[in-house]
Amino acid sequence: MKRFNIKEQFWSWGDDFEILNEHGAPVFRVDGAAFSWGSNLSFQDLDGRELAHISQKLLTFLPKYEIYRDGALFAEVIKEFTWFKKKFTLDVPGPNDYVIDGSFWDHDYCFTRGGRIVAQISRAVWSWNHCYGVEIAEGEDVVSILCTAIVIDQVLHDEHDN
Repeated sequence: MKRFNIKEQFWSWGDDFEILNEHGAPVFRVDGAAFSWGSNLSFQDLDGRELAHISQKLLTFLPKYEIYRDGALFAEVIKEFTWFKKKFTLDVPGPNDYVIDGSFWDHDYCFTRGGRIVAQISRAVWSWNHCYGVEIAEGEDVVSILCTAIVIDQVLHDEHDN
């Protein structure tokens, strides 16, 4: 398992995040546009190279975000319609999408793919600022899963504000 810690930058313009490895060293950063219609986030390595771009689709019935890689649409994160429980799908190329389910308000949820758990997210309760841990199985797409965790954070934040 690969382990990461996602920390929202407390004092920043836009939605900025720092992603640390299991030893606490920064490995990625997410730079959110300060002034834009909908969320626009750049997922970058430490040298500032964009590995993915996250863009919120506006005017949709339920929240939907698109993940672009190398300028082309790679995946969509879709909040599914359910009566009582929140559920998300990470729609990637091919038939093997990720289903994301669990307790989202507690930041305690899983990614399943092909019937097996491939990633788990849990909140770090010891942190005074917004922080949560991510464990990803070997061979899974780290960037897409981390981008999706950030999208879910954005959706929950927007729902809380509304």
